[in-house]
Amino acid sequence: MNGRRSLLGLTFCTCYLASHLTNKYVLSVLKFTYPTLFQGWQTLIGGLLLHVSWKLGWVEINSSLRSNVLAWLPASVLFVGIIYAGSRALSRLAVPVFFILHNVAEVLICGYQKCVRKEVNDQAKCYALFLVAAAGCLPFQDAQFDPDGYFWAVVHLFCVGKFLKNDIDQQYLNYIFSWVQGAEGAVWTIVSPLLCSLGDLFSVLDFPFLYFYRFHGSCCASGALGFFLMLSRVKLKSILAPGQCAAWIFFAKVMTAGLSLLLFDVILTRATVGCFLLGGLGEALLVFSERKSS
Repeated sequence: MNGRRSLLGLTFCTCYLASHLTNKYVLSVLKFTYPTLFQGWQTLIGGLLLHVSWKLGWVEINSSLRSNVLAWLPASVLFVGIIYAGSRALSRLAVPVFFILHNVAEVLICGYQKCVRKEVNDQAKCYALFLVAAAGCLPFQDAQFDPDGYFWAVVHLFCVGKFLKNDIDQQYLNYIFSWVQGAEGAVWTIVSPLLCSLGDLFSVLDFPFLYFYRFHGSCCASGALGFFLMLSRVKLKSILAPGQCAAWIFFAKVMTAGLSLLLFDVILTRATVGCFLLGGLGEALLVFSERKSS
């Protein structure tokens, strides 16, 4: 049983690392600056893979959710915001910077648990302050500061915080299935035009790597890896305790951030590294606190 859990955790970490680095490669190295089109491509591939998996009996999906579309509408809009804003931010920010800002969503979750569920202890509140301090200091110390990147990162973290606060992440499979079946297709049809102008559709024809295999391969890999990441995350949460699951997520972030420093151009200063370490320390202490409480 322990071997199965370890294998599942390593699978999740591998998918997490490969998915984020592939997205970073497409958005920053190939400079595919059309996040709405990239978002549609990712969700199309992921949705098709999930639909095929459901038809083959590899996953169980509650198809009755299609009769309750309105209840899923807020989560669907937030999901679109997470992918769109995340792509915008990741295209302009270094991966460790993106993770430090993303971690502020944990503070929103802690605030919700404190105000509504009364579940947060004093230690967790102190550890959450480390995350806020790291994210707050980082813009002033980042040698590659990009205001647009930070703006979209803030939008992304608020969407993530709201998304997780409602526990919708545990029903992520159901949302993707609903989108593939057409129940969420209406949501996508309404939201996508608001996010994407026709300029994207025409200007993408000038993209220099449009007819290169590495671009098409990277886009397909991004969609497939996103699907396997989502599936492994759901399996991980269903088998492991919350503290153990948080530990694997933290380990995956550390691996991804560390490897990204070797693969992509990142300017490091002492102050920037200090922010990274402070954010990592805060998240590690939160994981330890969660494991201890569970």
